[in-house]
Formats: sequence, structure tokens, C-alpha cells
Amino acid sequence: MTDNNNDRGDASPAANDDQEMLPLMQRILDNPFLLLVLGVATPAVFYIIWGIIEITQIPIAD
Repeated sequence: MTDNNNDRGDASPAANDDQEMLPLMQRILDNPFLLLVLGVATPAVFYIIWGIIEITQIPIAD
């Protein structure tokens, strides 16, 4: 029996899959540089905010 799907990708359903928009989370997880930036920036932002909160809670000296 012959199969209508050939290996060259001519008019195959798989050729249309490349044109589909990937979900946002998959695009984020597929990009290692974006993961690196998020992994460094997220803790930095939280520690900066935490430090500002701690500084504002220090009582003023008389």
C-alpha cells in the first residue's frame, strides 16, 4: 500500500505545523538565554524590593 505522506514534506500536514503560533510558555521555555535572564533578574528584583522595605522600617535615630 502507498502512503500519501512523503518524506520530502511536499503538501504534507506537517508542513503546516511550522506556521502555527507556539504557546507563550513553550516559547519561553525553549529560549535558554531568556531563562537565564529571568533566573538572574527575578531574585535581584525581589532582593532589591525586600531591601527597600527593610530600610524603610528602620526607626529614625533621635
